[in-house]
Amino acid sequence: MPDEDTRLSAYDYFLPPDLIAQNPVVPRDHARLLEVSIERQISHRYFYELPQLLRRGDLLVLNNSKVFPARLYGKKNTGAEVEILLLEDLGQDQWLSLVKPGRRLGVGTEIVFEGMRATVLDRDEDSHGRVLQLQVDDPRQSVWQVLEQIGHTPLPPYINHSQAKPDQYQTVYAQVPGSCAAPTAGLHFTEQLLQNLLDRGIRQTFVTLHVGLGTFRPVETEDITQHKMHQEWLSVNQETIDLIRDTQNHGGRVIGVGTTTARALETAGFAPFAGKTDLMIYPSYQWRVLDGLITNFHLPKSTLLMLVSAFLGAGGRQFLLETIYPEAIEGRYRFYSFGDAMLLWRPVTNALE
Repeated sequence: MPDEDTRLSAYDYFLPPDLIAQNPVVPRDHARLLEVSIERQISHRYFYELPQLLRRGDLLVLNNSKVFPARLYGKKNTGAEVEILLLEDLGQDQWLSLVKPGRRLGVGTEIVFEGMRATVLDRDEDSHGRVLQLQVDDPRQSVWQVLEQIGHTPLPPYINHSQAKPDQYQTVYAQVPGSCAAPTAGLHFTEQLLQNLLDRGIRQTFVTLHVGLGTFRPVETEDITQHKMHQEWLSVNQETIDLIRDTQNHGGRVIGVGTTTARALETAGFAPFAGKTDLMIYPSYQWRVLDGLITNFHLPKSTLLMLVSAFLGAGGRQFLLETIYPEAIEGRYRFYSFGDAMLLWRPVTNALE
């Protein structure tokens, strides 16, 4: 029998539906920020106060992956409508994708879009999706160019009446296309806020992790240790590793912006890395790199909730779900992708380490 921290049902909580943010705060850095100190004291702030909460010599690590227009609407030759979410570029214009309605899209099925068509090559049992071969109508254009013309911003299903513009579901520092969902903790930064942080001696560096199925796939096993994370591609370069080491050597703190950044850094450790990760972090995980974590409020029973529980150290799940989240709900914080944020400091003394 799994212990309490490895039971899926132990990560459930009730969220009033009206707290699911449908639109981002404008300006971005006016989102609220719940800070949890090393001593587990809770403070209520605003995101633009971040420069005052960090110290000269600290290092912010951000995920510069860029959301691409991954949602497509097309038709079969019969005229039946099809919705596709592109998950991962497999090379040679082949894509791992989620499709609706899946039961009617067998191998060989052709889907027609404006300026492009797709053929189902195979089923993918791991994702319950399909491998699609994309082919553009105009040979002078690439698939990526056509996607920019006909694709739609892949907002999550719980954002169902939003007036947000596509660039509002994109960080201001996004550079490397490849994510089918935004690394949402970074949505709160403005260019001015990043400059204010630099002016106070708080350095910044970047990793890339393309958000895919691994980040948002639901956990379906009661014993969470049996959940298999879908692999996501990441890159951590030598410059970032050097900055992390220099920060630690001079007594600074390393703060990850988002769970995707946390997973990228913990996968790489203290060496450059480029490749895929299926790292799943849950209580009992021994952290190697991060001292602080900026993150949004996450869905019940999600792997993201498990990661944050692990970051809070011994008893982290109970503290998160019995103290932090109830206080945020009572204070009417906004939840999920367009919601408010938390700044968490990892306990210095962690009984799990």
